[in-house]
Amino acid sequence: MSARGLPLLLAAVLLAACAGSGAEREGTLYGRLGGAAGIEAIVDRFLYHLADNERSLPLFRNTDIERFREKFIEHLCELSDGPCAYSGDSMAATHRGMDITRAQFNSIVETLQQALADTDTPVGARNALLERLAALYREVAEQ
Repeated sequence: MSARGLPLLLAAVLLAACAGSGAEREGTLYGRLGGAAGIEAIVDRFLYHLADNERSLPLFRNTDIERFREKFIEHLCELSDGPCAYSGDSMAATHRGMDITRAQFNSIVETLQQALADTDTPVGARNALLERLAALYREVAEQ
């Protein structure tokens, strides 16, 4: 093989590897949510709607929104079987002492549902994500 052919071969191998990793994730919830770009869009729309949510906004009054965005993206990515590892505190530790009521929790879920609708997330993927998040209720609310 010539010296010119080697870079082309390496590029082809790298492209094939990238294409394969995307295909492997297609069947996951992560893939159905739109991968990294989809999850980022969902979180951004969530934050947009949260700004108008008078029931839940007080819970975020002292929150570093940039950090929250980063950790929420990581959390949704990991929760949906994506390639991310959540690096924040546990859900229980993060929410301890916040005294989140069922009404506030439900309001946050409604805000997330708005974000999922805004991003045209498929209904099946919406339901699967909400089901996984609902399993965390006791770690988040009424502590």
